[in-house]
Amino acid sequence: MKPKQIFKISVDVVMTVLFLIQMAYHITGNSLHEWLGIILFALFVLHHILNLNWYKTLFKGKYSAVRILMTTINILLFAAMLGMMISGIMLSREVFDFLNLRAGMFGRRLHMISTSWGYLLMSAHIGLHFGMIAGMFKRKINLKNKWLGMAGKIFAIVLSAYGVYAFITRQLADRMFLLMEYAFFDYEESPLFFFGDYLCILILFATLAFILSKILKRAKRSEPK
Repeated sequence: MKPKQIFKISVDVVMTVLFLIQMAYHITGNSLHEWLGIILFALFVLHHILNLNWYKTLFKGKYSAVRILMTTINILLFAAMLGMMISGIMLSREVFDFLNLRAGMFGRRLHMISTSWGYLLMSAHIGLHFGMIAGMFKRKINLKNKWLGMAGKIFAIVLSAYGVYAFITRQLADRMFLLMEYAFFDYEESPLFFFGDYLCILILFATLAFILSKILKRAKRSEPK
């Protein structure tokens, strides 16, 4: 694996971890939440700089069903991230307090809808690239054990099943479609359970995106020439 690839993957991994931590506002507290948000935004900009070739080829070549899916998710994720950053600045009480912005209910709603959609779209984005990432690691460490592969699939299914439960109990759908005014947190819950739930939600939507891409690729191959 080339150094540039390692660096790009490292940036993406750190972004994913930070996004997961950012969902835990009640655990990190406001000050850390805001500063980590700035770091996440900086990595978001770096991520796009490192992937400028994607923009250069955006209007080139044919669009298969998988490419349409990937492009749609990427654009929606970009919009969600911008909404998250803009609303974060509007709601800031420390880092950007000097701007004296008063976001009010609009800022809170924008932040709630953009973070919830952004987290799930980020998860789907990971799932769509999982095959490529797994392929690189297989070539690097020569993983060919079919039982290990089967165990990985069962593990993903079990965690995804729990992810459905976590998605419902965490009321993410209500946040995504603004069916609630505020995002409520349990300040007494264990961080282990919170991060465990959100990690399973990430695995759920990554798995769904990965399976959907596989179905679309098989449908493309089965089309008459």
